[in-house]
Amino acid sequence: MKWKSAFATVALSSALLFAGCGNGDGSAKGNENNTSKVEETSNDKLTGSVGIDGSSTVFPIMEAVSEEFAAEQPDVKAPVGVSGTGGGFKKFIAGETDISNASRPIKDEEEKLLEEAGIDYTEFEIAYDGISVVVNKDNDFVDQLTIDELKKMWLEDGNVKTWADVRDGWPKEPVTFFSPGTDSGTYDYWNEVILEDGQMRKDATLSEDDNVLVQGVMGDKGGIGFFGFSYYVENKDNLKVVPIVNSKGEAVTPDHDTIMNGVYEPLSRPLYFYVSNEALTGKPQVYEYVKFALENAGTLAEEVGYISLKDDEYKAALEKLEEVSK
Repeated sequence: MKWKSAFATVALSSALLFAGCGNGDGSAKGNENNTSKVEETSNDKLTGSVGIDGSSTVFPIMEAVSEEFAAEQPDVKAPVGVSGTGGGFKKFIAGETDISNASRPIKDEEEKLLEEAGIDYTEFEIAYDGISVVVNKDNDFVDQLTIDELKKMWLEDGNVKTWADVRDGWPKEPVTFFSPGTDSGTYDYWNEVILEDGQMRKDATLSEDDNVLVQGVMGDKGGIGFFGFSYYVENKDNLKVVPIVNSKGEAVTPDHDTIMNGVYEPLSRPLYFYVSNEALTGKPQVYEYVKFALENAGTLAEEVGYISLKDDEYKAALEKLEEVSK
């Protein structure tokens, strides 16, 4: 199936215009101004489009969902755009998309803008991720990194130019930095958790496309970067992942178990998508797409390198979908 190679080339988004309604002040909003109800359509052939954009981290999961959904509903177009979490929310706020993928929770200012735009929405968790710190595969001395070392490396005033500046005994060789772009939820998460809202160094190469970061680290012996776990898994033969020292002093490598049980902290996190409630109740193809995503996300997330939620979490999400769609 095409989505198994989706990491190399991201799909272009196709914008859809829709008008929202509601108050936009929480994760499961009501539909006071919309009395339409999505009828049962699971046995019907649907048409139309689903507008999706947002996080590059969530992209592999939703691209897999779109590929599989197309097999059941070939007349529905659901391309997945990759504008980054922040960029996706901008399109969502402008009413250009039905679904916004996010690698962080929605910000207060984004909630306010949605409220001002009259767009009511529902938040769903879809999977777990562990932000993976990687270096060039020929790097034979970086065995682990602490949070303090990461902070020192990535802060603008950290004064790290060579690996010797990070830790005594490491070679005096230059370090090259690769980071998700400023519209990325991964960038926001890193700034909050690692940099504690400090200024990221200005000489880092930034991109909302994680494949650019992968290629950057692969092509530079002094390279270091970070991105979603799936992109490391897809490129693990060409990258070296770095164990991160957690709050208990344990150097932990991201994998299925350490991300699921939270041992890989503080870089484990949930992933999200946000849906327009008006699209859910007024566009049968959007409702069926979201239902399909929640029913299949666990399997598809695992297959593209992420960690599924627990079965009862997906069950609760489907119950929330039915409640919102009444």
